[in-house]
This record gives sequence, structure tokens and C-alpha cells, in this order.
Amino acid sequence: MSRQLIERRLTDVHRRLLRARQELAVIDEQLAVLSDHADEARLRALVSETPLAEVEQRDAQRHADAMANSRAAVVKSIAELERTQDELLDKLDVR
Repeated sequence: MSRQLIERRLTDVHRRLLRARQELAVIDEQLAVLSDHADEARLRALVSETPLAEVEQRDAQRHADAMANSRAAVVKSIAELERTQDELLDKLDVR
């Protein structure tokens, strides 16, 4: 692979890493809010012991779980991008 192609790929991977890290920051904020909401809904369900409160708790927990899964996917993507970046840097022998 030519040096120019490697540098272009490095630039692309770097941009993708920046976007993924920004996305992770947003997801972390959203996950914190959804987790707090799920915790509050769980407490309300325990105190009120009504079917509606239990449904609200399950829904809130489902949203928090979905966001946690999204976070895991982004973390995995970041790890893969970092690995790709390391491989490209090794090819350049810059490190």
C-alpha cells in the first residue's frame, strides 16, 4: 500500500474516531438520564404496586437497556477504529 493511500485512510479513520467519540459522549449523557428515569420508575412501582406503574417501569428499563446496547456498539466500533489506526500507523512506521 502506498504511503499516500495509508495517509488518506488514516485521515478517514481519524475523522470516524472523532465522530464515534462524540456520539459516545451523547449516548453517555442520554444513558445517565434514562437510567435515572428507570430507577425512579422502579421505586414508584415498588411503592404504588399498581399495574400501570409496573408497565411504566418496564418501559423505562427497556429504554435504558436499549441505550446501553447502543453504547456497547459504539464502544466496540471505537475499539475497531483504534485497532485499524494502529495497524495503519505501523505500516507507516511512524509510531
